[in-house]
Amino acid sequence: MYRSNEQFYNRIFTSAEKEIFYNVLFSRRDVRKRFANRNIDDKTIYNILKAAHHAPSVGFSQPWNFILIKDNETRQRVKDSFLKERLKSVDLLNGDKERKEKYHNLKLEGIMESDLNICVTYDHKRFGPFVIGRMTVEEAGVYSVCCAIQNLWLAARVENIGVGWVSILNNLDLVNILNLPVDIKPVAYLCLGYVDEFSEAPDLEKEKWLKRTSLKDIVFFEKWEDKNNHNWNGFRKLDE
Repeated sequence: MYRSNEQFYNRIFTSAEKEIFYNVLFSRRDVRKRFANRNIDDKTIYNILKAAHHAPSVGFSQPWNFILIKDNETRQRVKDSFLKERLKSVDLLNGDKERKEKYHNLKLEGIMESDLNICVTYDHKRFGPFVIGRMTVEEAGVYSVCCAIQNLWLAARVENIGVGWVSILNNLDLVNILNLPVDIKPVAYLCLGYVDEFSEAPDLEKEKWLKRTSLKDIVFFEKWEDKNNHNWNGFRKLDE
Protein backbone atom coordinates (compact mmCIF):
# COMPACT_ATOMS: atom_id res chain seq x y z
CA MET A 1 0.00 0.00 0.00
CA TYR A 2 1.21 3.48 -0.81
CA ARG A 3 2.30 5.36 2.28
CA SER A 4 1.96 9.08 2.70
CA ASN A 5 3.70 11.50 5.02
CA GLU A 6 3.55 15.15 6.00
CA GLN A 7 5.92 16.12 3.19
CA PHE A 8 3.55 14.53 0.68
CA TYR A 9 0.52 16.37 2.02
CA ASN A 10 2.23 19.76 1.78
CA ARG A 11 3.93 19.33 -1.57
CA ILE A 12 3.05 21.15 -4.80
CA PHE A 13 2.39 18.73 -7.63
CA THR A 14 4.49 19.06 -10.77
CA SER A 15 3.08 19.61 -14.26
CA ALA A 16 3.90 15.99 -15.13
CA GLU A 17 2.02 14.70 -12.08
CA LYS A 18 -0.98 16.88 -12.89
CA GLU A 19 -1.01 15.51 -16.42
CA ILE A 20 -0.98 11.94 -15.11
CA PHE A 21 -3.93 12.71 -12.83
CA TYR A 22 -6.00 14.20 -15.63
CA ASN A 23 -5.09 11.30 -17.93
CA VAL A 24 -6.44 8.90 -15.31
CA LEU A 25 -9.58 11.00 -14.90
CA PHE A 26 -10.38 11.30 -18.60
CA SER A 27 -9.59 7.64 -19.36
CA ARG A 28 -11.94 6.26 -16.69
CA ARG A 29 -14.72 4.23 -18.29
CA ASP A 30 -17.91 2.48 -17.25
CA VAL A 31 -16.81 -1.00 -18.34
CA ARG A 32 -19.39 -3.65 -19.15
CA LYS A 33 -17.56 -5.90 -21.61
CA ARG A 34 -14.14 -7.09 -22.76
CA PHE A 35 -13.26 -8.42 -19.29
CA ALA A 36 -10.07 -10.50 -19.38
CA ASN A 37 -9.78 -13.95 -17.80
CA ARG A 38 -7.49 -12.76 -15.03
CA ASN A 39 -7.95 -12.60 -11.26
CA ILE A 40 -7.49 -9.45 -9.22
CA ASP A 41 -5.11 -10.22 -6.36
CA ASP A 42 -6.06 -9.39 -2.78
CA LYS A 43 -3.46 -6.64 -2.39
CA THR A 44 -4.80 -4.76 -5.40
CA ILE A 45 -8.37 -5.08 -4.09
CA TYR A 46 -7.15 -3.79 -0.74
CA ASN A 47 -5.44 -0.79 -2.34
CA ILE A 48 -8.55 0.11 -4.33
CA LEU A 49 -10.80 -0.13 -1.26
CA LYS A 50 -8.31 1.88 0.79
CA ALA A 51 -8.57 4.65 -1.79
CA ALA A 52 -12.36 4.47 -1.62
CA HIS A 53 -12.28 4.62 2.18
CA HIS A 54 -10.28 7.87 2.02
CA ALA A 55 -13.05 9.71 0.19
CA PRO A 56 -14.54 12.84 1.75
CA SER A 57 -17.70 12.31 3.79
CA VAL A 58 -20.19 14.60 5.47
CA GLY A 59 -19.23 15.12 9.11
CA PHE A 60 -16.40 12.58 8.60
CA SER A 61 -19.12 9.95 9.00
CA GLN A 62 -17.57 7.43 6.54
CA PRO A 63 -20.99 5.84 6.04
CA TRP A 64 -20.00 3.20 3.49
CA ASN A 65 -19.52 -0.56 3.48
CA PHE A 66 -18.18 -2.76 0.68
CA ILE A 67 -19.57 -6.26 0.13
CA LEU A 68 -17.16 -8.31 -2.00
CA ILE A 69 -18.89 -10.95 -4.11
CA LYS A 70 -17.35 -13.81 -6.08
CA ASP A 71 -19.95 -16.56 -5.63
CA ASN A 72 -21.57 -17.37 -8.98
CA GLU A 73 -24.93 -18.30 -7.48
CA THR A 74 -25.18 -14.91 -5.79
CA ARG A 75 -24.16 -13.18 -8.99
CA GLN A 76 -26.74 -15.10 -11.02
CA ARG A 77 -29.50 -13.94 -8.67
CA VAL A 78 -28.34 -10.36 -9.17
CA LYS A 79 -28.21 -10.94 -12.93
CA ASP A 80 -31.81 -12.20 -12.81
CA SER A 81 -32.82 -8.94 -11.11
CA PHE A 82 -31.08 -7.00 -13.85
CA LEU A 83 -32.87 -8.91 -16.60
CA LYS A 84 -36.23 -8.37 -14.93
CA GLU A 85 -35.69 -4.63 -14.44
CA ARG A 86 -34.33 -4.18 -17.96
CA LEU A 87 -37.57 -5.52 -19.40
CA LYS A 88 -39.50 -3.01 -17.29
CA SER A 89 -37.35 -0.06 -18.29
CA VAL A 90 -37.73 -0.66 -22.03
CA ASP A 91 -41.42 0.21 -21.69
CA LEU A 92 -40.40 3.82 -20.98
CA LEU A 93 -39.33 4.12 -24.62
CA ASN A 94 -43.00 3.94 -25.60
CA GLY A 95 -43.43 3.26 -29.33
CA ASP A 96 -39.90 4.09 -30.46
CA LYS A 97 -39.15 0.75 -32.12
CA GLU A 98 -35.69 1.75 -33.38
CA ARG A 99 -34.57 3.02 -29.97
CA LYS A 100 -35.98 -0.06 -28.26
CA GLU A 101 -33.96 -2.30 -30.55
CA LYS A 102 -30.85 -0.25 -29.92
CA TYR A 103 -31.45 -0.45 -26.17
CA HIS A 104 -31.79 -4.25 -26.32
CA ASN A 105 -28.46 -4.48 -28.16
CA LEU A 106 -26.53 -2.43 -25.59
CA LYS A 107 -24.28 -4.34 -23.19
CA LEU A 108 -25.23 -2.83 -19.83
CA GLU A 109 -23.63 -5.15 -17.26
CA GLY A 110 -20.76 -7.56 -16.67
CA ILE A 111 -22.07 -9.33 -13.59
CA MET A 112 -21.00 -12.84 -14.56
CA GLU A 113 -18.03 -11.98 -16.81
CA SER A 114 -16.13 -9.76 -14.37
CA ASP A 115 -13.74 -11.15 -11.75
CA LEU A 116 -15.34 -9.42 -8.78
CA ASN A 117 -18.63 -7.76 -7.87
CA ILE A 118 -18.84 -5.15 -5.10
CA CYS A 119 -22.01 -3.78 -3.53
CA VAL A 120 -21.40 -0.38 -1.92
CA THR A 121 -23.89 0.49 0.81
CA TYR A 122 -24.90 3.47 2.95
CA ASP A 123 -25.32 3.30 6.73
CA HIS A 124 -27.16 6.44 7.89
CA LYS A 125 -26.82 5.43 11.55
CA ARG A 126 -23.04 5.44 11.59
CA PHE A 127 -21.87 8.03 14.13
CA GLY A 128 -25.48 9.26 14.21
CA PRO A 129 -28.08 10.43 14.72
CA PHE A 130 -26.23 13.78 14.81
CA VAL A 131 -23.82 14.06 11.88
CA ILE A 132 -22.29 17.48 11.21
CA GLY A 133 -23.54 18.83 7.89
CA ARG A 134 -26.29 16.25 7.39
CA MET A 135 -29.02 17.78 9.49
CA THR A 136 -30.32 20.10 6.76
CA VAL A 137 -29.18 18.13 3.71
CA GLU A 138 -30.01 14.53 4.55
CA GLU A 139 -28.88 13.32 1.12
CA ALA A 140 -25.30 14.35 1.96
CA GLY A 141 -24.75 10.88 3.41
CA VAL A 142 -25.51 9.18 0.10
CA TYR A 143 -23.45 11.82 -1.70
CA SER A 144 -20.53 10.81 0.52
CA VAL A 145 -20.89 7.18 -0.57
CA CYS A 146 -20.83 8.36 -4.20
CA CYS A 147 -17.52 10.13 -3.49
CA ALA A 148 -16.13 6.80 -2.24
CA ILE A 149 -17.35 5.09 -5.41
CA GLN A 150 -15.58 7.67 -7.57
CA ASN A 151 -12.36 7.16 -5.59
CA LEU A 152 -12.72 3.41 -6.12
CA TRP A 153 -13.29 3.91 -9.84
CA LEU A 154 -10.21 6.09 -10.31
CA ALA A 155 -8.00 3.83 -8.21
CA ALA A 156 -9.15 0.85 -10.26
CA ARG A 157 -8.27 2.69 -13.47
CA VAL A 158 -4.75 3.32 -12.14
CA GLU A 159 -4.50 -0.45 -11.59
CA ASN A 160 -5.73 -1.04 -15.17
CA ILE A 161 -8.94 -2.55 -13.85
CA GLY A 162 -12.30 -1.76 -15.39
CA VAL A 163 -15.36 -0.93 -13.30
CA GLY A 164 -18.99 -1.04 -14.40
CA TRP A 165 -21.86 0.36 -12.33
CA VAL A 166 -25.02 -1.75 -12.73
CA SER A 167 -27.89 0.61 -11.96
CA ILE A 168 -30.67 -1.42 -13.61
CA LEU A 169 -31.39 -3.40 -10.46
CA ASN A 170 -34.13 -3.62 -7.86
CA ASN A 171 -32.76 -2.55 -4.48
CA LEU A 172 -35.25 -4.80 -2.70
CA ASP A 173 -33.76 -7.73 -4.59
CA LEU A 174 -30.27 -6.71 -3.43
CA VAL A 175 -31.49 -6.43 0.16
CA ASN A 176 -32.79 -10.01 0.02
CA ILE A 177 -29.89 -11.51 -1.93
CA LEU A 178 -27.20 -9.94 0.28
CA ASN A 179 -29.07 -10.15 3.60
CA LEU A 180 -28.83 -6.41 4.16
CA PRO A 181 -30.17 -5.05 7.48
CA VAL A 182 -33.21 -2.81 7.28
CA ASP A 183 -31.15 0.34 7.95
CA ILE A 184 -28.58 -0.33 5.21
CA LYS A 185 -29.21 1.14 1.76
CA PRO A 186 -27.53 -0.32 -1.35
CA VAL A 187 -26.12 2.55 -3.42
CA ALA A 188 -24.05 0.88 -6.14
CA TYR A 189 -23.49 -2.58 -7.57
CA LEU A 190 -20.10 -2.64 -9.29
CA CYS A 191 -18.39 -5.15 -11.58
CA LEU A 192 -14.57 -5.14 -11.52
CA GLY A 193 -12.06 -6.91 -13.71
CA TYR A 194 -9.01 -6.51 -15.89
CA VAL A 195 -9.99 -5.65 -19.44
CA ASP A 196 -8.42 -6.26 -22.82
CA GLU A 197 -8.56 -2.53 -23.55
CA PHE A 198 -10.13 0.69 -22.34
CA SER A 199 -12.32 2.38 -24.92
CA GLU A 200 -11.26 5.77 -26.27
CA ALA A 201 -14.79 7.03 -25.53
CA PRO A 202 -17.69 5.94 -23.30
CA ASP A 203 -19.66 3.05 -24.81
CA LEU A 204 -22.95 4.96 -24.92
CA GLU A 205 -21.24 7.82 -26.73
CA LYS A 206 -19.66 5.43 -29.24
CA GLU A 207 -23.03 3.76 -29.81
CA LYS A 208 -24.54 7.22 -30.46
CA TRP A 209 -27.05 6.77 -27.66
CA LEU A 210 -26.21 10.26 -26.37
CA LYS A 211 -23.57 12.90 -27.13
CA ARG A 212 -21.26 14.53 -24.62
CA THR A 213 -22.64 17.92 -23.60
CA SER A 214 -20.41 20.90 -24.23
CA LEU A 215 -19.04 22.45 -21.04
CA LYS A 216 -20.13 25.91 -22.14
CA ASP A 217 -23.75 24.72 -22.24
CA ILE A 218 -23.83 23.70 -18.59
CA VAL A 219 -21.83 26.47 -16.85
CA PHE A 220 -23.56 29.62 -15.58
CA PHE A 221 -21.96 32.65 -13.90
CA GLU A 222 -23.20 34.04 -10.61
CA LYS A 223 -26.88 33.18 -11.30
CA TRP A 224 -28.95 30.56 -13.10
CA GLU A 225 -28.75 30.75 -16.90
CA ASP A 226 -26.37 33.73 -16.89
CA LYS A 227 -23.80 32.82 -19.56
CA ASN A 228 -22.60 36.31 -20.46
CA ASN A 229 -21.35 37.82 -17.21
CA HIS A 230 -18.43 40.07 -18.23
CA ASN A 231 -16.50 39.24 -15.06
CA TRP A 232 -16.00 35.73 -16.48
CA ASN A 233 -14.85 36.61 -20.00
CA GLY A 234 -11.48 34.90 -19.47
CA PHE A 235 -13.13 31.62 -18.52
CA ARG A 236 -15.59 31.78 -21.41
CA LYS A 237 -12.80 32.23 -23.95
CA LEU A 238 -11.16 28.97 -22.83
CA ASP A 239 -14.02 26.94 -24.30
CA GLU A 240 -14.33 28.80 -27.60
